[in-house]
Amino acid sequence: MLEFLRGRDVLVAGWGVSGRSLVEPLRDIGARPVVTDGGAAALAEASALGLDIATCAELESADWSRFALVITSPGWRPDSPVLAAAVAEGTPVWGDVEFAWWVDQARIYGPVRKWLVITGTNGKTTTTQMTHAILRAAGIPSVACGNIGLPILDALRRNPGPQVLAVELSSFQLHWAPSVRPEAGVVLNVAEDHLDWHGGLDAYAAAKARALVGRVGVVGLDDPVAASLARRSKARRTVGFRIGVPADGELGVVDGKLLDRAFTKAAILAEVGDISPPGPAGVADALAAAALTRAIDVAPQFIREGLIEHKVGPHRSAFVREVAGVDFIDDSKATNPHAARTAILAHPQVVWVAGGQLKGAQIEDLVEEVADRLVAVVLIGADAPVFAAALARHAPDVPVIELIAGDDAGMGDASITDKADAVMARAVRAAAGFASRGDTVLLAPAAASLDMFADYTHRGRSFAAAVHALEDGDVGRQL
Repeated sequence: MLEFLRGRDVLVAGWGVSGRSLVEPLRDIGARPVVTDGGAAALAEASALGLDIATCAELESADWSRFALVITSPGWRPDSPVLAAAVAEGTPVWGDVEFAWWVDQARIYGPVRKWLVITGTNGKTTTTQMTHAILRAAGIPSVACGNIGLPILDALRRNPGPQVLAVELSSFQLHWAPSVRPEAGVVLNVAEDHLDWHGGLDAYAAAKARALVGRVGVVGLDDPVAASLARRSKARRTVGFRIGVPADGELGVVDGKLLDRAFTKAAILAEVGDISPPGPAGVADALAAAALTRAIDVAPQFIREGLIEHKVGPHRSAFVREVAGVDFIDDSKATNPHAARTAILAHPQVVWVAGGQLKGAQIEDLVEEVADRLVAVVLIGADAPVFAAALARHAPDVPVIELIAGDDAGMGDASITDKADAVMARAVRAAAGFASRGDTVLLAPAAASLDMFADYTHRGRSFAAAVHALEDGDVGRQL
């Protein structure tokens, strides 16, 4: 199955977490990894580890016959020069997830695992963690891996190995993984995100739909785009979940109880009060996790035990601190408008800290829907002017402060991290100044973080640090 790689060079495109996870498996099957990356420091690190390297410029005119395969990091677009050159020369291009699938199918590291695949614009990580918690409660050796942080290849190499993988996959990863056939896969929801990468919503949704090709496909029925994918599902069986009374073939909620009518006539799985995080989004994620685990015959009592044990991860509507009667909430994981909507609608009066990279998503509908909840808005990041324009149209009476590029001037040779933290500190102080007792200061950026921060976790930590530096007198000073 992977014999064609033995004794051949394999190009690893991208020296990130996924790229590093490829090296030992490639060596284990007798291939020779060669690393390329757009950054000189990354190539120097790979070279220091004894790996062959090639610059992107060298590869654009390389003799591609030396490479049996290119394995790309998920963030590399199909039209990037290196990948385009490989395709033009007839060299196959796989993603790291595709390679992991074939490593598993070839039994390189033990028996073939059952893959439970989770994707969607929002809620992927929470659903993956819930799924893993349920599997643990059932005593099934398992691991949460993929986009959640642990590369799938590293999970496969564990000893003793897991029997089931709860695999979070992004649209990028699914695009590059056409062969994956999960035991069960779920599309939670589909909203505008990564449109700059995929070229449009249809292509983005099509990538998500690749989770619906195995034995059981699961779709979120309350989301119109995800629900529409049921008609395109290639799974042998497709079921749905909704926050409401389920029909036959669905999971849903009746009288505060999660009910399965897809895998049995009717079985109570858990109480709504068992679920963390509380609220509709958390319940939807729990229903999705329940559907995946019911698809592999996990008993209802273990679903409840797992959901009770599960606790929401950091930067997902996490309470930071109360100051002078104002709650400060970190939802830095709200990296698109769909996720920010859920966060804002959970609070009646919000001072919103927002902004970053919209990645092609539009913000108009969100601003119009939440305008009556906004006390004030503090904007940061590259697309702050886009947010400001939408707020001027749909919430003209709401005070808005923009802290955009250049507001860190005067910090001289300070690091990028220090400058980002300084802007966040100013944003938090400004937000606190607009708040009064009973309000919520909410970091729900509705945008990606990489224009200013290392990632969304850095952004969340920066927000929390600024909140902990506040004093009671900082609250309400601008009112």
